[in-house]
Amino acid sequence: MSTTSFSLKGKTAIVTGGNGGIGFGMACGLADAGANIVVAARDATKSKAAVADLGRRGIRAIAVATDVTDAASVKALVAATSKEFGRIDILINNAGTNIRKPVHELALDEWHKVIETNLTSAFLCSQAVYPEMKKAGGGKIINIGSMLSIFGTGFAPAYGASKGGIVQLTKSIAAAWAGDNIQANAVLPGWIDTELTRGAREQVPQLHDNVLHRTPAKRWGTIDDMAGVAVFLASPASDFVTGTAIPVDGGFSALG
Repeated sequence: MSTTSFSLKGKTAIVTGGNGGIGFGMACGLADAGANIVVAARDATKSKAAVADLGRRGIRAIAVATDVTDAASVKALVAATSKEFGRIDILINNAGTNIRKPVHELALDEWHKVIETNLTSAFLCSQAVYPEMKKAGGGKIINIGSMLSIFGTGFAPAYGASKGGIVQLTKSIAAAWAGDNIQANAVLPGWIDTELTRGAREQVPQLHDNVLHRTPAKRWGTIDDMAGVAVFLASPASDFVTGTAIPVDGGFSALG
């Protein structure tokens, strides 16, 4: 397989939540492979900094302020991307949040917030880009799951439910749109050092030590560890890979 199979030159990628954490790590990987990037997020200051960094990698990058839980906002994101770049080839559904409470303490509005941000947003964004990808002759959708797509935990019921749902949504998209040459896959990050997981370490006693003990690689992941899988799943190298869920976890899930 030639290295051109991994080239994204001339492609356009939307990355929701792409101004920090895992989303930014993936956006950097796609940019280094030649893709133009649209950062879809709410924090304008963070997005401006992310776009500046991405632009220094030799590609075009823009930010579009987006509420990924709102259908009209998502529709505007797709329209702005199409107007700016003329095509949409890649979508990374990365935007997410968490509320760490046990089931008996989680309020209904908190449940809805997590489900809508993590799962409904992936449905809305995927549905919105579908006509553009079909028109372009194909596309790649990468949905960000979690170790909690596989394992359970007492302190994140809504998050776990949303990330389990991401895997099943991915399979449905893969099956429905394979005939349009659209591949959909999920990535299941392990314990990655991000702003979100730093908050978890503050709230959950012994989490840091437990992660190091359980992870065969004996370290937390970094956002740079997410770049390679993003490039693979966004590139022609994965044209016969669809409906999968790939852990990127330092061996965490290998222990069963």
